[in-house]
Amino acid sequence: SPQGRSKKKSRKHQRFMERRAMLEQKGLLSPHGHPGSQTPEAGLEAHTTLTKANGTTAPCCDKVPEPKQTVSSSLSPSASPDSIARHHSVLLSQGNGSSNRVQTSSLVLHPGKYVAIDCEMVGTGPQGRLSELARCSVVNYEGDVIYDKYVQPELPIVDYRTRWSGITKQHMKNAIPFKAAQAEILKILKDKIVVGHAIHNDFQALKYFHPKDRTRDTSQSRVLKKRVGLPVRASVSLKNLAKHLLHKKIQVGCKGHSSVEDAQTAMELYRLVEVQWEKELAHSLPPRPPSPITDPAADSSQYLDDQYWPTELMASSL
Repeated sequence: SPQGRSKKKSRKHQRFMERRAMLEQKGLLSPHGHPGSQTPEAGLEAHTTLTKANGTTAPCCDKVPEPKQTVSSSLSPSASPDSIARHHSVLLSQGNGSSNRVQTSSLVLHPGKYVAIDCEMVGTGPQGRLSELARCSVVNYEGDVIYDKYVQPELPIVDYRTRWSGITKQHMKNAIPFKAAQAEILKILKDKIVVGHAIHNDFQALKYFHPKDRTRDTSQSRVLKKRVGLPVRASVSLKNLAKHLLHKKIQVGCKGHSSVEDAQTAMELYRLVEVQWEKELAHSLPPRPPSPITDPAADSSQYLDDQYWPTELMASSL
């Protein structure tokens, strides 16, 4: 009946007021203002203090999400790839596609997390059909060379493949053993986002597997292919990408490829579409678990509801 509902509502309101009075006496809630005037932080503090004092834990909510804020100007060097991708996505939405935002996004993040790699291989084994590492170059986000050494393969060289690799017998005089080079290179690649073109070939030559979520292969980039006007599944060479998107010529002449030039070109291509690429990756990441409270601006009076009060405290307050 309406009268019964009124009595029930009145009792609930009475309990609400008694609990509010108790919080005010303990100094956990300001006696002035209305329940809606309390900040989420104040409600969280009161809730945390109550649970600690009684040795119990509230059943539904341990944390209140902070209100949305403008993306921070920096990201920790230890940030995970999904954090980086989502950070790029936010930067893109805030930058409204401005070219300045696109150019500085990784500088805002942490440019030291990015390197580009390219390797040159020679032929070993029967008829020189095995490909082994003979040179490796690594550049940083700005394109500066941080590693460039010739490497002595583990098997005797049968085919130098000079026309493509640029490697000659002369280069092997100062080459370092493969194991030593491998250790040096992997130390550089550790915890980095590695950019390259058909990069699986480079990792195969290094006898190494880099985490997929930390790998950016320009030969597989949907964004780059769209810019060139190619289908997503089409194969595209680094030379053609450089020609059409960077307006520069690489891999010309008869002296073979330069692994430094190829690594620098891969990094240039990545930076050209960096924010769009990372945004696409962010959308492909699994969704984060839902927050226990959907409205971060909810006032602290919600903690006065029955569900947030330990049974012992409820009994003592009635």
